[in-house]
Amino acid sequence: MPKLINSTEIENSPLVLYLHPVVQLTNDQFFEFCQLNQNLRFERTARGELLIMPPTGTGAGGRNFRLIGQLFIWTEQNKTGIGFDSSTGFILPNGATVSPDAAWIKLERWNALSTEQQEKFAAISPDFVVELRFSSDNLIVLKAKMQEYIDNGAKLGWLIDRKHRKVYIYRPQMSVECLDNPVTVSGDPELPGFVFDLSKIW
Repeated sequence: MPKLINSTEIENSPLVLYLHPVVQLTNDQFFEFCQLNQNLRFERTARGELLIMPPTGTGAGGRNFRLIGQLFIWTEQNKTGIGFDSSTGFILPNGATVSPDAAWIKLERWNALSTEQQEKFAAISPDFVVELRFSSDNLIVLKAKMQEYIDNGAKLGWLIDRKHRKVYIYRPQMSVECLDNPVTVSGDPELPGFVFDLSKIW
């Protein structure tokens, strides 16, 4: 039988459902499984473990909405890519299925996918990802997740640590940059002209 574990040693951890080697879901099967359980939010690790994510608090949800709003405005003006919200699943090259708090993909990469691929969990790494950290989120876990994005093709990643008012900036083959209590953060050169106003988050 699959084993359900509630990890109490890590704050705000997802429930981890171990399926391998008893059950091995294909990407299509995992998508259908998520559609059958739409009241729950799932991610899947590269090892095939299912993560049942805890619900987002209203404060966190409101701030994430403001983040998405700013990214949406820039995306509509720039017209070189497409943005996604926190409920979107992406299949990374290592096999993990993830849902960043916000993501953006260049249009030429997105348009190279078939309509069927676009309608399910697309097997594509976003070019840009954002994760918001709130007081109960484990920083070590989120940093590992950010590095996974970069290792699998993301060109720019922001980990916004609201608890300590820091922004960690991730880029391939570069050391992580940490901004202390910034007013804004720039997406240049990967997202030219995108300047995110952090007063809407702090």
